[in-house]
Amino acid sequence: MKFDLAAWGAELTPDRPAIWFNGRWYSYRDLNERATRLANWLAASGIGYGARVGLLAGNHLAHFDLMFAAPKLGFVFVPFDIYHLPSDIRVQAERVGCDLLVYDTRFGDVAAKAFACPRATLEQYRAWLGHSSRVYPEPPVLSPESIQMILFTDGEDGVSHPALIPYRQVLSNAQSTAMVWELGPEDCAIQATPCFQASVHVLAVPLLAVGGRVVLMNAFDAGEFLRLAQRLEATAMFLQPDMYRRLIDDAEFAGADLQRVRWAICLGVSCPESVARALRERGVPFKRGYGTTEVGVNCFEIGVEEAADHPESVGRPMPHLDVEIRRADGSACGVDEVGELTFAGQGVCAGYLDPGQAWPAVYRDGWYWSGDMAQRDADGRHFLRGRRDEGYVSDGKQVYPAQVEHVMEQCFGVAECMVIGIPGARADATGLAAVVVRPGMITGAELLRRELRGKLPAYAVPSVILFVDELPRTPQGAPDRIALRRMLEAQDA
Repeated sequence: MKFDLAAWGAELTPDRPAIWFNGRWYSYRDLNERATRLANWLAASGIGYGARVGLLAGNHLAHFDLMFAAPKLGFVFVPFDIYHLPSDIRVQAERVGCDLLVYDTRFGDVAAKAFACPRATLEQYRAWLGHSSRVYPEPPVLSPESIQMILFTDGEDGVSHPALIPYRQVLSNAQSTAMVWELGPEDCAIQATPCFQASVHVLAVPLLAVGGRVVLMNAFDAGEFLRLAQRLEATAMFLQPDMYRRLIDDAEFAGADLQRVRWAICLGVSCPESVARALRERGVPFKRGYGTTEVGVNCFEIGVEEAADHPESVGRPMPHLDVEIRRADGSACGVDEVGELTFAGQGVCAGYLDPGQAWPAVYRDGWYWSGDMAQRDADGRHFLRGRRDEGYVSDGKQVYPAQVEHVMEQCFGVAECMVIGIPGARADATGLAAVVVRPGMITGAELLRRELRGKLPAYAVPSVILFVDELPRTPQGAPDRIALRRMLEAQDA
């Protein structure tokens, strides 16, 4: 197994453009040279096998430099989420215990207060690259289980856990993604989602593993994204739900030339049907995917034609993963039965850095329990049904909000919606739907319920419908059900 992707790319296609950043292309040779120079500087600074090097910055080429330098020395790369509260970053820094931090001066106060280790700015970092040696350092002894990076993920207990990402997870995901999603040297994608999240492994790393091109944006801007997609000939598209909404609402979307984009993908259930519809109307096939940091990160595949016929499905499992839908007692669910998604195989991470009871709670008998509910049809297609803790019982029947939301978003006038369970008149709950109406359209609660009664069982039709200007969202753009519940509690107080 080849762990050093930068050296591999420089050997096979040295002059091929690899990453576009700040107005210029960096070739595969450039990436390998940068990673080599960085590894030599780090080695001279005392960083060696097992050391932890952190990065506190937005999207920057340093993310890829550090990722590709890691196998040249054997250190562990730790990117930190700039959207977390300073107090949370301080806790994360204490748990990881970095030996060095590279940071953007915009976050200088946080870096100084949260990190006790030596620190260097991105400006100093650029100086290192210009003066350190290009001679390959003595390579470390690595195995598939060696840890390449630590990524923070929100655990089942609501606490952010440092997940240990081994080389075999990164490489098996890249290989399976490139093979099954049919990515090759001619493909190009824009990395606009945050690099410090696992989203960098959705398209960027798989593309760089096969000689493709990655366009790295400092920060997402819908108009600039569309201009780059056209000028640099993007062929695949991945964004978070909130980014897709901003994209289709942008004034340039209607006239953008997106004919080279073979498909667009969004992971999870939170991307509204209106987004998929808008992209398809512009000739861009849309499909849904699924992934978590612990099972990093592409878990299913569905072809664009099948996705058009089954828009709610994420398809079938990737070849590097075993997938089973299980009941709470661990037994396998039958066809069309809703249960919890569990995973085994090369794509599962090596656990949490400080597991305590957190990792044993989600990793049992060789299977990772995701907390996400799903069902499988007779043809093997998988359908996401939301988080386990989001479900509620209405009229004695289990309801999963994702199922209701998918149907509601196909109703007249609905742009997007969010469903939660709230206390009802009886012991069980009733559904509340917060609804955003499509621009220029008018609808009402009773009209919506009347349409829903023909598409959903009576117990699943929300008894309370609220119309809002926008849905509350997490910093990553996902619908925030906790925030919606707090809003309602504040109104009732």
